Amino acid sequence: MCPQAAAGGRGAASRARGAHSVCRLLSRRAHGFYARDAGVAHRKNLGLLRKIMCQGSTKFKNVWTTHSASPIAYERGRIYLDNYQCCISSIAQEPRILYQKPKCSKSEKIEDALLLECPLGEMLPSPSDYKSSLIVLTVQNWLLRLSADSGEILEKVYLAGSCCKFRYLSWDTPQEVMVVKSAQNKLPAAARQYCYPSQAGIQQSVLFYLAVFQVLPLSFIGMLEINKKIFGNSVTDVAVSNGILIVMYSMGLVRLYNFQAIAEQFMEQPFDLGHEFNWNGQVGVVGKYPFGLPCNIKITDTPPLLFEASSLENAFQIGGYPWHYIITPNKKKHKGVFHICSLKDNALVNDAVTVTASGRVVKKRFNLLDDDPEQEVTDVVSKSSSWII
Repeated sequence: MCPQAAAGGRGAASRARGAHSVCRLLSRRAHGFYARDAGVAHRKNLGLLRKIMCQGSTKFKNVWTTHSASPIAYERGRIYLDNYQCCISSIAQEPRILYQKPKCSKSEKIEDALLLECPLGEMLPSPSDYKSSLIVLTVQNWLLRLSADSGEILEKVYLAGSCCKFRYLSWDTPQEVMVVKSAQNKLPAAARQYCYPSQAGIQQSVLFYLAVFQVLPLSFIGMLEINKKIFGNSVTDVAVSNGILIVMYSMGLVRLYNFQAIAEQFMEQPFDLGHEFNWNGQVGVVGKYPFGLPCNIKITDTPPLLFEASSLENAFQIGGYPWHYIITPNKKKHKGVFHICSLKDNALVNDAVTVTASGRVVKKRFNLLDDDPEQEVTDVVSKSSSWII
């Protein structure tokens, strides 16, 4: 999409100022001024885009339109339609179809997907590993790695039988460690008869399953269960991010644990994809149907707590340097208000702040205008660094 400049002295002056500002930002970026902070680099890139797009002389034309009955996904220049069955490149001057897969059955429906990029400077086992690929999770618990350009299946891993339904993909460490999370386990007793013998008796206590993989080459790290006998009855959600196991509770409590320490302490036996295993009387191949993956990280005792905080609707983020966290006070009247606190001593940085989607921290002052007490004046205090959860 190319901006078309309008003629005129005022427009020319505006364009000159905009071009100078953009060139200055590009020059500073090329010299590494923003290299030490990914959050700053991201904001500068967005600033460049804004300056180019929001010039008064910029005009746009519609080059392509599409419609979809299902959600449309976008990943690194690729537009996905029809539940990832159709992939369209948006890099060219006009979008073009990269591949169109045949319509799939409900049993093959894709639940979630992640784009996987080749790591730099590493030797990989297969030539296909050096090209972008899409990791997808199907409704029948298959984890597939597809070519991002053709949709061809490069690898497939069967996760588990009907004892749990995996639904979500996320990064623990972006482009390095991936987490596959199940839906919250509410299966009736009849479905539990298909689980491994070791799981059948305790299935009612298991709330979530997490399967963790190293990517490129794809390798199985381990599977663990979040059991209410260990973590309590009121667990509502769970995640793994940057080596931290995050457990969320219905009362707004968020607890953080060291995931690596948990894996090392409670790992019963490591397993490799494609290798035969004998697990609690079941013999099969790791990652193959019908056995899937063994639940080989068995947490038998409450792990040491790293940190806990109470926040409305479990709104919690941690990051920055030095480390800080953001919470919303656990009262409905405080919805939309965020507190930034030091992780070291829980000291509050600002009394009442709002964090915008772009990462700006905005402090609000009320009733400053006598003639109109309903007006608000906002001061931009600072910009947050990158946050990891």
